[in-house]
Amino acid sequence: MADSKILLHICCGPCAIYPLQQLQGQGYEVLGFFYNPNIHPLQEYLKRREGVEQVAKRFGIRVIYPDEEYDPVLYMRRVAFRENSRCLLCYQLRLEKTLAIAKRGRFSFFSSALLYSKHQKHDEIASLARDLAGEGSVSFLYQDFRNGWRQGIELSRQWNIYRQDYCGCLYSEFERRKGLLSRNKG
Repeated sequence: MADSKILLHICCGPCAIYPLQQLQGQGYEVLGFFYNPNIHPLQEYLKRREGVEQVAKRFGIRVIYPDEEYDPVLYMRRVAFRENSRCLLCYQLRLEKTLAIAKRGRFSFFSSALLYSKHQKHDEIASLARDLAGEGSVSFLYQDFRNGWRQGIELSRQWNIYRQDYCGCLYSEFERRKGLLSRNKG
């Protein structure tokens, strides 16, 4: 396929499996980009990065890991006092960076494994990515990867890829675990 180079933003290993299967199956030359300053704490970030490395090895792709740019303070500043918009702001932070790297690398397309998760705000992600791409040199490649949800989960389990139980940010971790506070009292 001519002009088939795509930069795929990857949030974690399990969410990358089905999109990679689909994109490679369609003839795209995929390069991954692991950029997630929202992930908290650092140990969680490192576990997710390791999961991405395992998946990338299975699919034979290279992944850009800008660890020097792992900066949760950047994420916290972006969403401070705007918690109700935090997901959109987080998507924006990661997709802007993905698009910038795609432009610099002269990719034809960019996309995100966030479009795989049934827990993400799918329409917001797609709309934002389309707006960011505009009529620029790098196009946003939209695909609804959610129909591979079960398949990705099963493969991540079979391959023993780390599977997280919250989106990644401090807010989502708190929302997931706040029930522990009442159970641990008295």
